[in-house]
Amino acid sequence: MAIFSVYVVNKAGGLIYQFDNYVPRAEAEKTFSYPLDLVLKIHDEKVVVSFGQRDGIRGMSSVATSSGVFRILLFAIGSQLSPEVGSSGIEMLETDMFKLHCFQTLTGIKFIVLADPRQSGIDALLRKIYEIYSDFALKNPFYSLEMPIRCELFDQNLKGALEIAEKAGNFGPGS
Repeated sequence: MAIFSVYVVNKAGGLIYQFDNYVPRAEAEKTFSYPLDLVLKIHDEKVVVSFGQRDGIRGMSSVATSSGVFRILLFAIGSQLSPEVGSSGIEMLETDMFKLHCFQTLTGIKFIVLADPRQSGIDALLRKIYEIYSDFALKNPFYSLEMPIRCELFDQNLKGALEIAEKAGNFGPGS
């Protein structure tokens, strides 16, 4: 079991923290010879590198821009998908490959965890991440609200919490 990623999103919808804990290895590798057939295209308002088609494989990759702003619209998606009128957003979204868990605080900060569908104890992990955020980001005199989190103690404690969650599956009352 694994926890893939942790995201912290501010109340305006901007990504203020991202940690990729587990990156699955590619199941198959394909090598291409030089020169590649590269074509830049615009797809869904993004610049995409299209590699053409070779051996039945068509490759595309996004080109990231430095000024691009990452936004997760969980509230909008959750409100549209939810059968409940007046839904407050997504708490959990399950697929065959992962589960997306979201914990929204009263101040509007969202903590999002992508994990293996079999991983247990994610709700306790989300509360623990909120506790770590409160202790190591909010109490840091150099941290400004709504800004990206750049705190080594936050990183260290988050990694420790993820290791415990992956091994034990949950947090006890004393952790």
